[in-house]
Amino acid sequence: MRILLVEDQGELAGEIRRRMRRDGFAVDHVGSVGDALEALRANAYAVAMLDRRLPDGDGLAIVPEIRRRHPGSRVLVLSALDAVDERISGLDAGADDYLTKPFDLDEMMARIRAALRRPGAEAAPPIRVGALEFDPGTRTVSIDGLPAVFHHRELALLEGLVRRAGRVVERETLTSEIWGFDEPVQSHALTIIVSRVRARLERLGAGVDIHMVRGVGYFLCEADA
Repeated sequence: MRILLVEDQGELAGEIRRRMRRDGFAVDHVGSVGDALEALRANAYAVAMLDRRLPDGDGLAIVPEIRRRHPGSRVLVLSALDAVDERISGLDAGADDYLTKPFDLDEMMARIRAALRRPGAEAAPPIRVGALEFDPGTRTVSIDGLPAVFHHRELALLEGLVRRAGRVVERETLTSEIWGFDEPVQSHALTIIVSRVRARLERLGAGVDIHMVRGVGYFLCEADA
């Protein structure tokens, strides 16, 4: 699950990123309206988290671009502008929720989870490959109807492959979806996660294989396909 964080306060952005990554989200962090618009042109995000007082303008200016490009994305405003009329203007501009600073990180995560549970334009039915089923709405995995729990980065890899089952996904795409575009990643980190997930799926009898296309990426398919 990929998140765009638009926040120019470095210390706060670091706290948010660490917490969200701990909960299994890949976070792309930018600090201006201009950089946010560039990120939206290059990537799709489940949630955009917007500060309002940015160096080059009000974060609400980003909302129309989000709605135009990704109508099912959720928008959460994080702002020190806490007057009632400011909150109203944020919601009227198209935000799904408005959280005033300072805020509790646990509450922030609860609001994100609640936003993702609400039906939206991008809601999709569970995806089944072999005996494995992935529910995009809850980001849960089951195998032959039994829950299977994966570490958050393993789950991000599995999600990226299952959503594109049968198609090759480039290494750069998977790396970005798992870690975000601004986190340094060792060259072998993706290979290690793929190996762990592949072995676990085999032990659980998922009936799927993860294949490598050398120099390009990976794809997931049914075991006998």
